[in-house]
Amino acid sequence: MGIAELDGGVRIAYEDRGEGPPVLLVHGHPFDRTMWAPQTAFLAGNGFRVVVPDLRGYGGSPATGPLDGLADFSRDLAALLDHLGVDEPVVLGGLSMGGQIALDFCRLFPARVRGLLLADTSAPAETEDGRKWRHTLADRLLHEGLTPYADEVLDKMIEPRTIADRPDVAAHVRHMMRGTSPEGAAAALRGRAERPDYTALLPRITVPALVVVGSEDTYTPLADAQYLHDRLPDSVLTVVEGAAHMPNLERPGVFNAALAELLRRSIG
Repeated sequence: MGIAELDGGVRIAYEDRGEGPPVLLVHGHPFDRTMWAPQTAFLAGNGFRVVVPDLRGYGGSPATGPLDGLADFSRDLAALLDHLGVDEPVVLGGLSMGGQIALDFCRLFPARVRGLLLADTSAPAETEDGRKWRHTLADRLLHEGLTPYADEVLDKMIEPRTIADRPDVAAHVRHMMRGTSPEGAAAALRGRAERPDYTALLPRITVPALVVVGSEDTYTPLADAQYLHDRLPDSVLTVVEGAAHMPNLERPGVFNAALAELLRRSIG
């Protein structure tokens, strides 16, 4: 693990593995970079350089207080790439909140993206009810910590069959959630509540794109994935059967095969 010291006192923990065309993967909430472990190993072992950061307030990256929507995360990612000397466009991927950050990165830094992975995520701005819910949840996490929430949502993050059949995956997901900083999680929830609507951006993203969704995902169901797929000019939609909100961990073989095809389309 490395630590990048960025402007404004921001410290970002990251992994930088492999050699070859760069791939940048952005984790969701309330996880950390280790949620991409199957993809990190796959990419680094197959001729790619994979950069996997902990967003500020998650994993090994300290929280820094209020956020400017999701834009602070996007700027952190760009600064991290600069810190690492990555000056060519990347294949950018994100899951859930990470997918929304990936869209924000495309908004701010379109020339730095050559391919886009959007997993179990959505593009529209938050609804008024959704905004209230996120702010209320932020208050709750500051008061209770992450453990009660983690136990409550585990069987929505991953399929109950995965919990029963793959206890190692369940333990990993639970560990990530319980280990997240309440301050970091709360700041991200408030920033996410105020995120812009990325719908109008989608037709302008002309790089090869992959939209992935778990067939059992109730947070961002197939309809959300179809919405993205219908509006991205050069996209492929992959539905991962028997997976919920984290198909990259639940069905890594299927997920990695789809990712490999995106890389072929993006890089050749």
